[in-house]
Amino acid sequence: MGLAFKNLARKRLLTHNEFSGHPLRKDFDGSKAQPLSESEAISFEEDGQLTPLQREKKEWVNLGPCHPATQGTLRVMLEIEGEVISRTKLEIGYLHRCFEKLCESKMYNQVIPYTDRLNYCSAPMNNIGWCKAVEDMMGIEIPDRAKALRMIFAELSRVIDHLLCIGAAAVDLGAASNFHFCFEQRERVYELFEKLCGSRLTVSLTRVGGMAFDLPIGWVNDCLKVTKIISKNIEEISTGLTRSKIWMDRTRVCPVSAKDALDWGYTGPCLRACGVNYDIRETSPYYFYGDVDFEIPLGINGDCYDRYLVRVEEMRQSLKIVAQVLDNLPSGDVRVSDPNISLPNKKNLHSNFESMSQHLNIITNGVVPARGEIYSSTEVANGELGFYVISDGSKNPYRVKVRPPCFSIFQSFPDVVKNSMVSDAMATLGSMNVIAGELDR
Repeated sequence: MGLAFKNLARKRLLTHNEFSGHPLRKDFDGSKAQPLSESEAISFEEDGQLTPLQREKKEWVNLGPCHPATQGTLRVMLEIEGEVISRTKLEIGYLHRCFEKLCESKMYNQVIPYTDRLNYCSAPMNNIGWCKAVEDMMGIEIPDRAKALRMIFAELSRVIDHLLCIGAAAVDLGAASNFHFCFEQRERVYELFEKLCGSRLTVSLTRVGGMAFDLPIGWVNDCLKVTKIISKNIEEISTGLTRSKIWMDRTRVCPVSAKDALDWGYTGPCLRACGVNYDIRETSPYYFYGDVDFEIPLGINGDCYDRYLVRVEEMRQSLKIVAQVLDNLPSGDVRVSDPNISLPNKKNLHSNFESMSQHLNIITNGVVPARGEIYSSTEVANGELGFYVISDGSKNPYRVKVRPPCFSIFQSFPDVVKNSMVSDAMATLGSMNVIAGELDR
């Protein structure tokens, strides 16, 4: 009965190896500290079967926890023979912040700043995914203007995430000028976010029932100018890398077949680079994705070069979506008018008793869904971000489970880089765009 796992190492993934108890159980007492000694060492010699001669032929390369090739703190240990990788071990959990457990002690809107810290390179997409899950569970239909704004911020976030991935991968392989050029374009989008909400990286733009802010005067024109500038500069980035003989030689490595990608649970650009046409925006359209015109880029070989090409084309398509939404931006409110969900207008707060009572109720009790559960997913920069939420009818979630896209992708890394060169592992890690905050939650 049940699932039979092969070669399953019965060890903790996200917590210390000496940690006792199961923190996600309701009877776990999180107020008590646990004294923990040294961390468990990663070793390839735990079976003790290697002879001295075999040990002499093998060397180990430690990538991380702090390494220029990693987006955050994660550890990759390579066993090499010469320059060829024979085995790989991964260690995660360095950025584990108990996200799922913290959600159980927070009201639904209070969870939004925590979602910013999942994939901090494209924070608005996490906000949108969380609020969409809660709204789907409550049956809330947000205003058309809020849907349009969420699409704009999601696609702008996709662009800056891909720019970071391409720029970081380029500098890892020696193309430093492209790194600075990519970051210059990201800065333009951050300035747009700053004009809207005063924050640049972790923005907390959404609320259950709509948006936290409406667009300020002149923001649409600024956004149109920025999208045109970035579109032009993407072509320059592509010109400098796409047909570069050195870039192609360095990235035509570590291919993944479509079958293997599906078996590993790939989603997002890494899956589409293998030739699999799966994008939640197209297969299960939400908001106005079914009404806008965009294409899903696909690769052929599933190697680092194809992952790069898919991301470049996705940036073009995202900017195309933003332009279409801005041209047809609906008017109206950005939050639902339900007094049990949205805060009242600040103009009426100090002069209207009903508004004061509504404000007090929402701040004190928050949004309260009925008993139920739901799984909701959105297409973020790295793939499918899913939230499984259970409500017991109180103001706090009973249980939250996150499906981060990086987890399935990173677990395949040892198989993908086996029998490759160490330099190929750097290119592969960069093309997978593994974000430790999203991976460890």
